Amino acid sequence: MVEHGSELNFEELVLKNEGVVLVDFWAKWCGPCKMIAPVVEEISNEVTDAKFIKVDVDENENLANKYDIMSIPTLVVFKNGEPVETLVGFMPKDSLKEAVTKHL
Repeated sequence: MVEHGSELNFEELVLKNEGVVLVDFWAKWCGPCKMIAPVVEEISNEVTDAKFIKVDVDENENLANKYDIMSIPTLVVFKNGEPVETLVGFMPKDSLKEAVTKHL
């Protein structure tokens, strides 16, 4: 299941999480973001020992700036509250799933 993150709950959902969290930085108007959303949702149902969070960059500009989000979609893998991998643009399901599972 993919949860929606914001500046209000990001610390609780991501930074204080002991484990792996994939954060999908996206926007409603972004075509590639719409393409990757169902892929992220599918992976979230398969990889149950990681969390999956979506953050709308238009509604959460401070988070986007903090993590230097210049292009979307940008997916950042966090482990124990620290970013460990950044992926930019659309990618196949297998590649994205591997980027998450290798940090478990």
